[in-house]
Amino acid sequence: MQLPDFSLLEQKINITFKDKELLQQAFTHRSFINENKSAKDHNERLEFLGDAVLELAATAYLFQKYAKRNEGELTSFRAALVNTNTLSEVASELGFNDFLLLSKGESKDTGRARQYILADTFEAVIGAIYLDQGYDAAYSFIENFLLVLTDNIVEKGSFIDAKSFFQEKSQEMLSITPIYETVHEEGPDHNKYFTVAVKIKDETIATGKGKSKQEAEQEAARKAIEKKEWMPNL
Repeated sequence: MQLPDFSLLEQKINITFKDKELLQQAFTHRSFINENKSAKDHNERLEFLGDAVLELAATAYLFQKYAKRNEGELTSFRAALVNTNTLSEVASELGFNDFLLLSKGESKDTGRARQYILADTFEAVIGAIYLDQGYDAAYSFIENFLLVLTDNIVEKGSFIDAKSFFQEKSQEMLSITPIYETVHEEGPDHNKYFTVAVKIKDETIATGKGKSKQEAEQEAARKAIEKKEWMPNL
C-alpha cells in the first residue's frame, strides 16, 4: 500500500525528523502490523515513552504557571489536559487521521475506538520526538499544541472532578452514595481500556470508558450528571 506523505505532517507540526522511520512508527497501529508483514513495528512502545514525557511536561508547566494552586487542583488541571478526549481532539485538529496506519477493520471505526487510537498516537508522536530530538523539542511540541489549552480548560471548569461532584449531589438529592463497577476490560496489560458503570442503588445511571479506571469513572460521572441535569454544561 502507498504510505502517507509524512513530510506534510512535519510541516504542520514544524518538526523535521532526523529518523523518518520513528515518525512512521508513531502512526503505526498494532492492527496494521497484522495485515502488513513488511511493516517493522507498531507504536505501543513509543506511546509508553510519550505518556511519561507528557506527564512530566504537563506537571512542570502547571507547577510553574500556578504557583498558588494546591496539589489537588494541579492534578485536576493535568487530568483534564492529558485525558483521551483532549488528546484525541488535538490530534484530530492536527490532521492525524490522515496519517494513521490501521488495518482495514480499524480504519472503518470512527467512534470512541478512534479517539483512543488518536490519543495513543499523540503520545507516540511525543515519544518519537523525544527519541529523535530530545526533551526540549518534545516539550515545545506539547506546549505549542496542548498546554496552550490550559487557560480555556480552567476558565470553562473542564477540570472539575465530576466523580466528586456527582457524589456530593447524589448525597444531597437522594441521600445515597453512588458506586462504580468495572463492567469490561480490553487490551493487553500495558494498554488496557476500561468500561465502568456508575450506579445508584441497583440502577445504572451511566457508563464511561477510559485508559484507566479513574478516567472511565470520570466519564461515567460526567454522563450521569448530564442525565440527572444536576449541572448543565459541565
